[in-house]
Amino acid sequence: MTTEAADTAALLTSAREALERYLEVHVDDDGALTFSHADVPCVIQATRLAEGLTVLSLTCVVAWDLPDDPAIAASAAERAGQGLFGTLGVVRSEKGIDITLRYAFPAEGMEASPLGTLLMLVVSTASQLRSDLLGTASGD
Repeated sequence: MTTEAADTAALLTSAREALERYLEVHVDDDGALTFSHADVPCVIQATRLAEGLTVLSLTCVVAWDLPDDPAIAASAAERAGQGLFGTLGVVRSEKGIDITLRYAFPAEGMEASPLGTLLMLVVSTASQLRSDLLGTASGD
């Protein structure tokens, strides 16, 4: 195993252990971590950008196949400006719009407790956003 592979595997193991305090986590064949929080599916991957700089990348699929409604896009844009943890993405498809929340950060050397707290802040933001957006989508 290369040093890069060992570093990313170790970081993913730390992330898995940190998240398992709160959620059921699955390890995919490629080493990525998958889990759900309040109906929001999420995935964590690790990438070594440079020697000593390995980052975790968390992607949450907040909502999918929402109506392509300007009010929903405006709500997502407003929330994007308020968020500290993550970048919102809006993708248009034939079925409507899909919204993701992504957050990448250097995590090498983080202890389990702060790592778990940081990951749960992002995941909780995604879950709250899903709740807000589905309320907007249904006209609430």
